[in-house]
Parts: sequence; C-alpha cells; structure tokens
Amino acid sequence: MDKRYPPIEPYATGMLDVGDGNRVYWETCGNPDGKPAVILHGGPGSGASANWRRYCDPEAYRIVVFDQRGCGRSTPDAADFSTDLATNTTAHLIADTEALRRHLGIDRWLVIGASWGTTFGIAYAEAHPDSVSEAVFFSLTTTTRREVDWVTGDMRRVFPAEWTRLRDGVPESMRDMRLIDAYAELLADPDPAVRERAAEDWCAWEDTHVATVPDYQPDPRYKDPVFRMRFARLVTHYWRHCAWYPDGALLAGAAALGDIPAVLVHGRLDISGPIDIAYDLAQVWPGAELVVVDDAGHGAYPGMIEAIVAATDRFAARR
Repeated sequence: MDKRYPPIEPYATGMLDVGDGNRVYWETCGNPDGKPAVILHGGPGSGASANWRRYCDPEAYRIVVFDQRGCGRSTPDAADFSTDLATNTTAHLIADTEALRRHLGIDRWLVIGASWGTTFGIAYAEAHPDSVSEAVFFSLTTTTRREVDWVTGDMRRVFPAEWTRLRDGVPESMRDMRLIDAYAELLADPDPAVRERAAEDWCAWEDTHVATVPDYQPDPRYKDPVFRMRFARLVTHYWRHCAWYPDGALLAGAAALGDIPAVLVHGRLDISGPIDIAYDLAQVWPGAELVVVDDAGHGAYPGMIEAIVAATDRFAARR
C-alpha cells in the first residue's frame, strides 16, 4: 500500500533563466503559506515526476519541484546531441537551486533527495548550510570514484552476464579505458547509431544493477529513446567526473553541517549504493539519523516510503 500523500497538481509553474542558455522548469504545490521543501530528483537526468509531490503533507508544506539542467521540462534538452554539457555540473546545479530559492522568496527549506539527488543535496547543504532547515535523503550516494567503479566494474561480481553485455558494447579499441569514460565518449560520437546503441546498453545496465529485490519491475522510461539518451548522457557525464569533487570531500564536509537535522533512509538490499555510504555519512553528520529498511533496495520501496513520510511529517512542525 502506497503511504505517500494523494496526488496533487501544482498551483504555480515557471521557467527560470539561470544563464548559459539554460531555463529550469519549476513548480510549487501544496500550501502557499506552508513550510518550504525542495525536491532534488535522481539520475542525474531522471527529471521530477508527479510522485515527488507526494512525500510531504500538502496542507503543511509549500513543495517546490524542479527539473535539473538538461532534463525533464528544462531546456535545452541533454537528449539533443547539440546540447553542450560543459555548463552542466554540480556547481551549476547548486547555483540554480539558490537562484530558484531567491526567485521564490524562500529563506530556508527542507531538502529532499534520492540517489543522485542525495549527492546533490549534500553538496548543496555544504555550500549553503544557512539555506537548509532539514534534510531527508534516501538511497544515498556520494558519487565518489570508488562508488562509480563499483557500479561500472565491481558489480560484475553480482551480475556477470549483464556486465559482460555492457562491456561488449565498447569497441575493442576502447577497452583500455575506464568503462564510464568509454560510454561517455560513445554517447558523444557523431554517428547517431553509435550513440543510440550506447544509450540502450547503458540503460539496460542501469535497470540491472538496481534489481536486487524480489519481483523487481523494469523501469518503463527506458523504452523511450529520448529519455534513454538524455539519461545516459547526463549520468555518464556526472559519473566520469565524480560530481567534480575530490574523493571523500563530501563525506568530510558533512561534519560541518553540525546540528542541521537529517533523516537518511537506506535499503539493506541496496547493492547499487551499498549501505556503508549512508552509514559513514551518519557517523560524521552530527544531526543525522540513519534509518535502515531491511527488505528494500535502491529506490522508493514501501518501508522506505513510510520512513520518508514519517520524517517530513515530523519536520513539518519545525520552523
């Protein structure tokens, strides 16, 4: 049974010009006078679906949802080969988030994120701690080189046949490269057939390394060639650069977040993002509480949804 709040529609939407030719789609839902909360979706490149509006009580919260640069309803679209990703970095996303906060006249907000959105959320909180009232993160990642190499290399130990198919999508002449670099280059190839094959192979792997729980259902979005290309380009772009942070920098910086309250929700069966990521973060972030859901993997599973909603309900009373 889905424990999220019922579906709602936004009461306001807009496109914010954030520079570099980028316009970021945003929407606000719930109570215009409620406690502000901002959603940082995963991927990078997934975009923000309507389900993101449902983790907070719409009577208590002013819920801000936006599509990060290059994806969803933001423009230009990273699925377009002509879209330059040079100005699509973690630092740019942080600046966009602050620009949106100021545009909406918000002082501080609860930050909610999942998967890549937790890397982004931690980076945002460390850059602008005074803008963050609380945080709720689930399926945590910090996009270190170790994590990227785990998903693109060491996960062969869990899914050997599927990983071999991923590796076989790289020409022999490129197999001395890191797999993540090879795919980023294939997705930048001038031949559209090469790019499409790489996007298909990459998204097939994405739908594999999170499939660690019984009755896992494939992500239907990967059937869309536009979504596949957008997602694959942005993920490989961010992963090959390890989110533009030195290894361990985000973890070390979390100590400075002090008593900003945070709930970190993680699935015990999350092999894509092993639980030590969330555990280690909870050890250094004084205000963080770790909630482990034993039968959940990477994503919004029932026990995790309950923990997330319980956290936002608890934080609703804080101002």
